[in-house]
Amino acid sequence: MSRAQERIVIDGLVYFCDGDPAPLRSGGVTAANVTVTDMRDGLEPTFDGLAEWLDRLAAPDSPWLLVRTADDIARAKASGRTGLIMGWQNTLAIGQNLRRVRAFHALGMRVMQLTYNEANAAGDGCSEPRNGGLSLFGRDLVGELNRVGVAIDLSHCGDATATEASRLSSRPVLLTHANAKAVDMRPRNKTDDTLKAVAATGGVVGASIHGLMNWDNDPAHPPTLGNFVRHVRHIANLVGVEHVGVGTDFAVVSDDEKVRHILDMTANRYSSATGSYVAAFGNTLAGRFPTETPSAHHWQRIVEALEQGGFAASEVDRIVGGNLLRAFGEIWG
Repeated sequence: MSRAQERIVIDGLVYFCDGDPAPLRSGGVTAANVTVTDMRDGLEPTFDGLAEWLDRLAAPDSPWLLVRTADDIARAKASGRTGLIMGWQNTLAIGQNLRRVRAFHALGMRVMQLTYNEANAAGDGCSEPRNGGLSLFGRDLVGELNRVGVAIDLSHCGDATATEASRLSSRPVLLTHANAKAVDMRPRNKTDDTLKAVAATGGVVGASIHGLMNWDNDPAHPPTLGNFVRHVRHIANLVGVEHVGVGTDFAVVSDDEKVRHILDMTANRYSSATGSYVAAFGNTLAGRFPTETPSAHHWQRIVEALEQGGFAASEVDRIVGGNLLRAFGEIWG
């Protein structure tokens, strides 16, 4: 078996999946953190989204294996199935009831992003101009997520919230899909101080290929995998290659219209951050990514870009899966 065949590949973030993992499988992905409910869902629609995924998992011929422990990722690979790491990109469904953390953990949730772009009961998202830190409830939520064993994702949080959560956490925290502001000054990217705070927990920064995090604001310069590698190199130089992962922010769908509502939401609601990009490259799913990697089918091109960018094979192994696998083991117990 070749190194590529043996390699465990973990995508830190797939923001939507219609249930068919074939694109991930063809791209060589072992497991993925899949957002299983809409970013703005409250309690009832979140439960409905989980129920839909649990039905898929229960099918006798399901191509998915639910990941509850880090060891399940290797089991997924050995069984020829795709590991499903169930995640959220908001904690609205928790409300202010910490007991729900354990309940959702029992259902299989393993990653929870504290906030989306706006503020919620826990803290400030990255679109909030005040850039406030955690609320009192947010501090308690960090402690409960640590206690239960749910990975804390800080990707869409404001820098102050992300840094404070990192300093409070007793377990590694994650930026499942975020890049460096020092490379591209985009609203969703993170300052070097935030990147250092995440790494100090033993956490992982999932560098993303998403165009909105890889663009210099020049319509003549569409995002490329080369630009993504610049982010990876910066983060690795800043905090060490052992703290770098990959979170593509792909949608895994057979028809772009399945995520039309999300494309339109991000283009319209967050137009101050996305408007110039959409005007330059269009409001399509493929347009949100480098031309080399329009979908998860092309995941191996990310691996190739890292290899061509000067990373050793052992470093690539860690970046595309090994580092997240280690962090998940420390977080989930």
